[in-house]
Parts: sequence; structure tokens; C-alpha cells
Amino acid sequence: MSDKFVGIQISPISFIDEGVEPLLDTLQGRFGINVLLIGTISWLGLKVGRRISWKLEGFPDHGVQEPDQMKGGSYIRHRPEFYRNTSITHFVNQDPGLEGKDILEMVIPAAKARGMKVMPEVMEPLFKYADHGSANTVQIPNMPQYLEVDQFGRIGSEPSTSNPHYRTWLHSILEDYARNYEIDGIMWCNERRSPLDNLIAGNPANDFSPTARREAIERGIDVERVLLAFREVYEFFQKARKGEKFVDGYLVEFLRVLLRNPEVLIWERFWLERNKDLDRELYGIVKWCNPDLSFGLNVWNRNHLNPLRKAQWPWIEQTLYCDWVKPITYQHQSGGIYKREMTDFHKTILRDFTPAEFTPIMYRILGLSEAPWEEVLENGFDPDTYVGGQTRDTVAAVQGRVPVYMGIGVDAPRTSATQAVCTPEIVYRSVKAAYREGAKGIVYSPNYAGMNHTNLDGGAQALKELGLM
Repeated sequence: MSDKFVGIQISPISFIDEGVEPLLDTLQGRFGINVLLIGTISWLGLKVGRRISWKLEGFPDHGVQEPDQMKGGSYIRHRPEFYRNTSITHFVNQDPGLEGKDILEMVIPAAKARGMKVMPEVMEPLFKYADHGSANTVQIPNMPQYLEVDQFGRIGSEPSTSNPHYRTWLHSILEDYARNYEIDGIMWCNERRSPLDNLIAGNPANDFSPTARREAIERGIDVERVLLAFREVYEFFQKARKGEKFVDGYLVEFLRVLLRNPEVLIWERFWLERNKDLDRELYGIVKWCNPDLSFGLNVWNRNHLNPLRKAQWPWIEQTLYCDWVKPITYQHQSGGIYKREMTDFHKTILRDFTPAEFTPIMYRILGLSEAPWEEVLENGFDPDTYVGGQTRDTVAAVQGRVPVYMGIGVDAPRTSATQAVCTPEIVYRSVKAAYREGAKGIVYSPNYAGMNHTNLDGGAQALKELGLM
């Protein structure tokens, strides 16, 4: 039992709504939780607020039954001495009920008294997704100065990770946690689209901010030639989305354009390595501050639902800068995510094929075995084939270097009334499948505030049968 890792991602507002002591008693006693992964800084409702899909799904069977008034920010006490090397210094939350409070100071003593571990959870970018946080609603002074620049020279909507003030800010946040709290580790999540990933999704390529350009030039990259290359590739994707015909089809035309413009792949690799560098830097900072703290990677489900991203993010490489990995497998939600991913491909590179005819092939490419295209949204992904399959694949891929803690979806937000609904049986089967295929632990995700207790009961039943409760 000493190696037990049954975690739950939880937002600060849940401790206000339900009380620290009663909530911890419920999490530990009823559901067998022994690791709290607390959203300590974010402008995303999914990370720090109540259920974001309440208009479609109503509220869960616990907590306050009304929308929150949260705007986001940092939920710990501000220590200005840790942020002297960045111009981003005004970011503490001002939310009702949480302003002036330090969520870690509130929770850690009670958690430690119960033998529970506490880890801050941080996801980059801290503001992004429509309807639950975006850069233009974040009340940080001068925010536009930290944003990316797209291939056309326009200011984007996400911070540039090459911006020295933004990057140093992230460094400072994790140093602050590691040096000032009796935590057990930090879970870090990096969810950024690469330039080619953006083009496939219909967006311009990124990031051509002044600092990113200088970094590229220092590496011998001709940025002006890169921009010319991206212009032609961008035009291909735009024409494809409009349905313009190509003599040899969309896939062949894409490869032809790419071969004419290899600079696109040079920039793709440059951007990708700088993005991975951020993960490596944060791992090093945490270990320098306290070698005993664990540094876990919360890994985007798009990395196994998209062939480009699967190639970009091999598991074995990530084991060099983490102590454990948590693959995101939100089974009931994943049918919708998969359809969204593949829709972009079938509007562009794979437009020669219908989604229905290519889905079996894509499943083979990605190592999936799920419902047909016409049924996958309503059915979701199966706990045994999906959660079990991803567990098996990840355990094999990390080659024993780090433990795998599977991210089990519990009431992950639905976006349509026809999307699969989470049930106790789904959670039960997911937990059993994860442990059966070699996981060393689980993390209920994405946020306790949106989970139904009845569905968590399904996981608790599985833990009891496994001797973990």
C-alpha cells in the first residue's frame, strides 16, 4: 500500500464549497483517494472552477448547484521575491471566496494528517480554451506583449513560450511551489499545437515572435525562407478546406508541396524542441529545489489520437525528464475528441477518403480498436480496449523507466447531447483495465468539481476488488 497512487484532480473552489476537512474525509473514506492534484494557477474553469458543462449536463450530485463567478489566477500567497526576473507580477486571483487565501496552506496540513499526498497541477497554456478561459479575458497587464506572432506577423491568442518574461514566469511559479510548500511533487501538462498541427487545424503557423526568430537565427535557420515556405503550405491547406481539386489528390499534393518546402519541417522541429525544452527546464528546476519531489507529466490525449503528434512525442523520450507519466484517457469523451481530430484531416490531407472508409485504417495506425465513425461519438471509446490498450502501450513504451498512472475520465465535459455519458460501470471497468494492463496507479480526471459521486463509486468498487481500499 505504500506505493499506492490513487489521485484526483481538484479545483480550489471545491474546498470552499464543501469544506477542507469534510471533503478530504469523503475523498479518502468513500473513494480511496490518497493523492490530491490541486489546480493552483489557471484561468480555465476546467482547472479551478465548478462544472463547466452545467448548461448541457446540469450540476453533479455534490457541491454548490450554481455557476461559479471565478475569473482565474493564482490561488496561493504571492511572494514577489520569486518573480523579480519577470515583468509578469500581477496574477493573483480575486475570486469570491478565494481572494486572499492560499489553497495549499489550507489543504496541506489536513491532508498530511490523513496520510494524503498533495501536488500542484499546472497546465500550459494557463488560458486557452473557448468558454472556459482565454488570453483576452486574463487581467494581466501588458498581456499582448507576451503573445505569439503568426506567420503573417499578427499577434496571436496564446503566450509565446519563447518570450523571456513568460518563460521565466513559468520557471518562477514552479520554483515557488517547490521551495515554499510541503508538497510531494508537481504535475505538469503541456498542451500546445505545433506549426504544422496548427495548419492542419486551419490556423496559421506559429511562432514568429521576435525572440523566437532570434533563437532560430542563432541555430542557423533562415527565417525569411521559412516564412516563404509556410506561405505555400498554408495556401494548400486553405485550398483543400475549400474543396479545390488537385490533379493527383490531396495527400499527394500535400507531400509535393512539403517536398518543395522542407523549411517547414526544419521550423517544425525547431519549435517542437523549444517546446520540449520548457518541460526539461521545469523538471530541472524542481529537482534542483528539492530532489525528493516527483515531477509528473500529464500527457495530452491528442498525442495518441493524432498521428503527427504521436510521432512528435515518443514516450521513451519523455521519460528523460519526468518521474511518472499520466496518459489522458477520457473514455466516454474520446469519441468526440477523435472525430474532431480526424475532421481536420479529412478536410485537408485525407480529403480523398470518407471518414467512414478511412477510420479502420487510422485505428490501425494509432493502435486503436473502437466503434465505427458513425457510432463513435454516441458510444465513446470502450474502457477495456481504449483505457486498457493505452495502458498496455504506454507501459511497453516507457520500458520500465517510470511508472504509469492512468488518467481515468470521470464526467469529462460533454459538448453535445448525443455524446456518450459517463457511468459507474465505465469508471469501474476503466480502473480494472488500467491495473490489469500494468498501471501503477490512476488519476481521476479532469476535475472533481464536475464529477458525480455515483460515478466515482464505480471506481471505488474496483479499488476494493483490487485490494487498494
